[in-house]
Amino acid sequence: MIYDVVIIGAGVSGSAIARELSKYKLNTVVLEKFEDVCSGTSKANSAIVHAGFDAAEGSLMAKLNVEGNEMMGDLAKDLDIPFKRNGSLVVCIHKEELPGLQDLYNRGIANGVKDLKILSKEEVLAMEPNLSDDVEGALYAPTGGIICPFMLNIAMAENANVNGVDFRFNTEVEGFRKEGDVWVVRTNNGEYRTRYVVNAAGVYADNLHNMVSADKIHITPRRGDYCLLDKEMGAHVSHTIFPQPTKLGKGVLVSPTIHGNLIVGPTAIDIEDKEGTATTAEGINDLITKAGMHVKNLPVGRKVITSFAGLRAHEDHHEFIIGECKDAPGFIDCSGIESPGLTSSPAIGRMVAGIVVDLAKPEKKSDWVGTRKGITNPSTLSLEERNALIKENPAYGQIICRCESISEGEILDAIHRPLGARSLDGVKRRVRAGMGRCQGGFCSPRVMEILHRELGIPVEKITKSGGESVIAPELSKNRKGGEE
Repeated sequence: MIYDVVIIGAGVSGSAIARELSKYKLNTVVLEKFEDVCSGTSKANSAIVHAGFDAAEGSLMAKLNVEGNEMMGDLAKDLDIPFKRNGSLVVCIHKEELPGLQDLYNRGIANGVKDLKILSKEEVLAMEPNLSDDVEGALYAPTGGIICPFMLNIAMAENANVNGVDFRFNTEVEGFRKEGDVWVVRTNNGEYRTRYVVNAAGVYADNLHNMVSADKIHITPRRGDYCLLDKEMGAHVSHTIFPQPTKLGKGVLVSPTIHGNLIVGPTAIDIEDKEGTATTAEGINDLITKAGMHVKNLPVGRKVITSFAGLRAHEDHHEFIIGECKDAPGFIDCSGIESPGLTSSPAIGRMVAGIVVDLAKPEKKSDWVGTRKGITNPSTLSLEERNALIKENPAYGQIICRCESISEGEILDAIHRPLGARSLDGVKRRVRAGMGRCQGGFCSPRVMEILHRELGIPVEKITKSGGESVIAPELSKNRKGGEE
């Protein structure tokens, strides 16, 4: 068969594009090299919705940042995911650098950011008493926010899937050829024929672009290390705290998360390995030192429950590359999507879909469904509602993850809903089982048993995150009295 559109990459950009294209009568498929959506750059970032004052005036990055920020509230409501405009503060700790706040303010106003304000030392310390005593002032952006990147990514993909978009996992693109007006996309799982290709492959987007175009681009994986602190520290600051930015980015932030933790990071370390997400002692120590320059009394060490690293797809000119390749008709780039890519994703989806629609001229669907119901969390219900839910489905009364109070009912929903979980990390990203203080130490065996029971996957073949990441390869097949 010939698809109308092949989207490469099921991260936040690819899933946003898929959702927008699902509004049209197009036969669309998303090819993802990993075993699930949100398995690359989109799974490891600051979880911040940026206001839009940082990107260069007139840049595509600035335009889509502000548009994405403005779209996020309605999108989160439609997709039933948590989102909060907690506001952000860019903190100045050197009096001689105060003019830099005015520069950021002017840039933000030019970019269309609303309600920006420069605060005095007294004003900012009244808002955030745990800031450094060296604070001289801050830029306040009330439109800044926090969100769950997993839920956003997964929700957009689910909504696209419900509206007819196919997803093919464990499918890595290896090359292309053109047969007339048709692109043939070669993968490890066979060939896909399509009229249009959308390249949303994150840190690999340059590799794919350079296969088809003489106008080469280059993406550097920029590693960012993070520490996640226990929920006891979630109220240490209420806003997202940035230092004044440098040429390497927005610096080491300290922020509450949408789930009540405190996040510190990232570093900005350019590397060559496009899979180089291992944390380093040097990187963690660097971010702890830098964070402590702006926020005091951070109990990093005693309250850290995990550390991790993510990769940003840093394009050499620090700009989003979105558009049809001039020398490869029908091949549409969505490349160089680094911070503020998460914030920009709704606007990126709309822009890229608009390019495809202009080329393909499809009809709009009359039966498109733009809303989605998230996984029921009993802890958000009243006592009466919770009791009624448990009476109807006792699985919601069986707590599997004690750290995060996640029930068996939630895990079952995570497995059986559209594009459901097939691994421990798949469950974790959907319902947070394993994201608490013990980091899955107690609940992982129970989650594995549920995956085995519901999907028929032998326990010894259940993975952490697909591929070769099996949890218990030597586990006896004669479990529970001979049952596999």
